Amino acid sequence: MLAKDYVVVWVKRDLRLADHAPLQAAISSGYPTLIIYIMENSLVQNAHYSHRHWQFVADSLVEMDKALKLKSGIGLTVINSEAVPFFQKLIRWQMPKRIYSYCETGLSISYKRDIALADFFELEKLTWVEFQQNGVQRGRKSRKKWREDWHTFMNLPVDSPNWSKYQPFSLPKSEFESVIGSANLNLTTRNVIFQKGGEIQANRYLESFLIDRVKEYNTHISKPALSRKSCSRLSPYMAWGNLSIRQVFQRMQQSKPQSPSSWHLASFGSRLRWHCHFIQKFEMECSMEFRNINRGYDAIRRDWNEAHFDAWKHGMTGYPLVDASMRCVRETGYLNFRMRAMVVSFLTHHLWLDWRKGAEYLAACFLDFEPGIHYPQFQMQSGVTGINTVRIYNPVKQSIENDAEAVFIKEWVPEISQLPLFFIHKPWEMTGMEQMIYHCELGKVYPERIVNIEESGRKAREILFSMQKEPAVKIGSKRILKKHTNPNRMP
Repeated sequence: MLAKDYVVVWVKRDLRLADHAPLQAAISSGYPTLIIYIMENSLVQNAHYSHRHWQFVADSLVEMDKALKLKSGIGLTVINSEAVPFFQKLIRWQMPKRIYSYCETGLSISYKRDIALADFFELEKLTWVEFQQNGVQRGRKSRKKWREDWHTFMNLPVDSPNWSKYQPFSLPKSEFESVIGSANLNLTTRNVIFQKGGEIQANRYLESFLIDRVKEYNTHISKPALSRKSCSRLSPYMAWGNLSIRQVFQRMQQSKPQSPSSWHLASFGSRLRWHCHFIQKFEMECSMEFRNINRGYDAIRRDWNEAHFDAWKHGMTGYPLVDASMRCVRETGYLNFRMRAMVVSFLTHHLWLDWRKGAEYLAACFLDFEPGIHYPQFQMQSGVTGINTVRIYNPVKQSIENDAEAVFIKEWVPEISQLPLFFIHKPWEMTGMEQMIYHCELGKVYPERIVNIEESGRKAREILFSMQKEPAVKIGSKRILKKHTNPNRMP
C-alpha cells in the first residue's frame, strides 16, 4: 500500500532550519515533507575532507534532528548511501511530488553527482527545484550588475518556513532499513579543539562578535594569535550553512546603529560580499579545481620535491611562523587569512611547488573549507591568474610585524620557545656556540631552514613578472577580466 503524496527537502551544505527557501517552499506546498541528509561515502572518503568536517556536520545534524522532533515528533532522516541509488530506490517505492534543495557550488564530484541526478529526474519526469544560495547565481555569463544583485538578494526578507503548517513525513523502516542511518557519527570521539557545529553555536558566535569581539576586528585581523578572538570565527558556520550570508548581513545591519565599531563592521560587511564573489567566480569556472585559470602559467612549476612538501605540511620548514601556522591549522582547523596567504605563498613561491596538492591538503585541514573560496584564493595567492598583484610573503617580515613577541610561535613551535626573541624570528642566525648555549641545535632540535627566502623570493619574482609579458598569459588575463569582472567597473 502506497503512502500519501509527499515532497522531499534535501539538505546539503545548508544545515539549518532558519532562512531556508527549500523548507519554506516544501511546507507551503501543503504536502507532507520528508527532510533528508545523504551521507555519501564518496564525499566522506574524498581527500578534501577529514573527520573534523564530518564531526561538524554530525553536530549540525544532531541539532537539526532534535529541533525537528520538538516541532513535530519526527526528526531528520539521515541516509547512508550515494545520492543516485537512494533516489532510485525512493522512486521505486513511491514517486515524490517534488524535490527541493539549494544549488550547491561544490567540488567536481558533487557537481557530477548533480548532473547525473538532473538527468535521472528528467527521465523520471520528477521536478527538482533548486534555489539560489547566498547571492551566488547559476548560469551567469558575466559579472555585470552582480554586485547590485548581491545587495538586492541580501536585503530580501529571509525565507522563514511556516512551521505551524509543517506536516512531517518519514520513510518506512521496513523498506529503507538498509540506508537509513544515524546522525551520531562517532560523537564520542569529538575533538573539543574544533568549533562545534550547529545553529545554536553559530548564533552564539555571531552575537558575541557583533556585541563585543568586533571592536578589535581590523586592528587584529592579521595577527595569528589575537585574530582567533577578534575575527568573527563564523566561516565554518557559513561554509556548512548553519547560517546564511543573508542572516549574518541583516543581523550586522541591525547592529550598526547601536555599535561603536562602524569602521570594523564596514570591513566585515565587505568581506561578506567577497565571500560570495569568490564562490561566484568558482561557480562560473569550476575547472580551477584542477588547472590554472590562466593557462599561460601551465609552463611553470613542473618539478616536484616531495621532501619539501612534506616539511611544509608538518611545519618543519625552519621558518617559525610558517611552521607555527601549519601546525596550528592541522590541530585546530583554523588560521587567520593573512597566515593562510603566507603559507600558500611559501609553498608556491619559496618552495616553487605546484599549488594543487597543497590545495587538497589544506582543504582537509580547514574546518571552514568552502570549495568556491578555496580554489580561487589558492590560485590568486599562487600568482597564476595574471590579473592579481603577485604577493610573495616574507615569513620573517610577517613574523616580526604580526607576532612581534612570538606568542603564537612559542605556542606552536615550543622547541624554540626558550630562545631570545631575536633568534625566535630568525633561528638560523645563531652560531654553533649559541645553539649549544640555548640547547637548540639546528637540524636536531629544530630544522635548518629549508630554503633561503631572499634567493627563492627573488627567483619567483623574476619568473612571475617575466611571465606577465608572455602572449599566452596576456590572452588568459584578457579572458579572465572579461568573464569575472564587472565591465562597468575598474578591475
